[in-house]
Amino acid sequence: MERRVLLAILLSFVVLYAYQALVIKPRPADSGQSTPQRAEATPEAGPSGSPTPLASSGSSAPGSQGLSNSGTSTPGSAANPPSPPGPRAATPVVGGDAERDIRIETADIIAVFTNRGARIKSWRLKHYFDQDKQPQELIDPLPNEPLPFTLRTADTVVNSAINTTLYAITGEPSGTPATSSPVDLKFEYRDSDGLDVVKEFHMEPGSYVLTFHASVARGTQALPAAILWGPALGDAATGTSYSQKPQGLIAEQTNVQRLSAKDIAKQPVYQGEYRYAGVDDNYFMTVVLAPGPATITYQPVTVPAPNPKDPARELMAYTVDLAQTDAPDRFFIGPKDFDVLSKIGPEMTWAINFGRFSVIVVPLLRSLKWVNTYVGNYGWSIVVLTIIIQIILFPLQHKSIVSMRKMQEIQPQMKAIQDRYAKYKATDPEKQKMNQELMALYKERGVNPASGCVPIILTMPLLFAMWAMLQTSIELRGATFMWIRDLTQRDPYYITPVLMGLTQFWQQLITPAAGADPAQQKMMKLMPVFMTVMFITLPAGALVYYTVSNLLRIGQQYITNSIIGPPKVLSPRPAAERRVKRVGGAKADVANDKGSVKG
Repeated sequence: MERRVLLAILLSFVVLYAYQALVIKPRPADSGQSTPQRAEATPEAGPSGSPTPLASSGSSAPGSQGLSNSGTSTPGSAANPPSPPGPRAATPVVGGDAERDIRIETADIIAVFTNRGARIKSWRLKHYFDQDKQPQELIDPLPNEPLPFTLRTADTVVNSAINTTLYAITGEPSGTPATSSPVDLKFEYRDSDGLDVVKEFHMEPGSYVLTFHASVARGTQALPAAILWGPALGDAATGTSYSQKPQGLIAEQTNVQRLSAKDIAKQPVYQGEYRYAGVDDNYFMTVVLAPGPATITYQPVTVPAPNPKDPARELMAYTVDLAQTDAPDRFFIGPKDFDVLSKIGPEMTWAINFGRFSVIVVPLLRSLKWVNTYVGNYGWSIVVLTIIIQIILFPLQHKSIVSMRKMQEIQPQMKAIQDRYAKYKATDPEKQKMNQELMALYKERGVNPASGCVPIILTMPLLFAMWAMLQTSIELRGATFMWIRDLTQRDPYYITPVLMGLTQFWQQLITPAAGADPAQQKMMKLMPVFMTVMFITLPAGALVYYTVSNLLRIGQQYITNSIIGPPKVLSPRPAAERRVKRVGGAKADVANDKGSVKG
């Protein structure tokens, strides 16, 4: 019976792991599935500076054409009907003479702005690196896709002008990294037709937050403008198939809503008052902070791989229609680092997908970072933290092993009782007598069938919390350990999954067998093989934890065996002695059982 409980728990682990992998791994859209059309086409400057068609994400979706007086638009609203496109012969009054790039470097980021359309074309993180060991790029400029901070009004002719023209620049830095003072950059454009556009960017030296303010007017009429953020994010390598790919992220008042491409195909537009909204992947995100009443429109973007055999990249673009106020808008463009996010606000840490056990994950993450301050390598820090955890869990696991040993000792008596009632069906009243005899045997020997699995169940939340931490912690991204180049990637030589399978098989060999039939025992022996195949692409950091945990539990098994000694297996009582129990009572039965002890 106890063996069946353990088998059920182990199978539950497998099911939960598989479910976790399927939940986090994005589902690519079906080839025949349609996605929201991009109806509005606004010319955009291509690499050479010539206008090319700009695909506005979700511009045909309800609520994306413009803003009502309340700051949000409603489906089918015609408050700001688009003007028919036509030629503009306006002469620039204030603008740029030539296309230029403006490079700004702070303590944390390297940003490149272009005066064509006054937008951002590069945003690199100095403390996080890509596969080429270069600062991680979070903007992926693609042909016919808008750059971040492209503006869209209800007038397509105005859109063509404000997103392709050259702006005059004010506040351009000298080129020295701004490590101690903020940077303010201002772009202006004005023409003879009265079109007046101002874009202002503010960057703090020690922050990933960019403050943005824009105003668009034609004469005395202010034109509400939505902010387009093109395909995000630029992280081409996001770990393994277990890692989260770019998806929509909306933080409401008490929870976070995560939107896959499949969700967005059903509903691309979301309206409300959010704490923040944008796009994130496993380790980075770009979101608008506290936008107030807003309409967020999402659009999946598929980027074919250079090699047709490789899978296409699935990105996500979004558009933000904000309430028209004089207050600037704040955007976070950076890593999903717990400490970085918590400095902005505690709700920002919701973006890290810790799962249901976040109350345990956060202390574990802090513990891992604390250990790493002394160890200096996250691989060895995982090993040290695993040892600390196993020491804390030693009493629970010791109790579980002792309980399984007791069940092993009375196994022959349990088997004799079960064989005696094997001829009866489960619905037969005689079958109930078998359960009564088993319960009497448990009570007589001081064995609790559940005491072996309860300690294991109590440790399950910690196990899943460790899984969530090792899968989502950006600290492990790019961290090396012995032959492993990146703890968030699979083991390049498959050494850790093989070691995990071997240690699990070893652990099974020395674990007390408590009541499993031969078929179940064979299944248990095959389980390490199944787990090895299933976890062969698991992030190496998680495999290091599981392998070290198995080794420590094996050591604990030998320590417990030396403490409690070899098993004292009780042989089944002869039929005559069972009759004595019914005539002479429990005391005579106990005396007979003591005489039947072997070993």
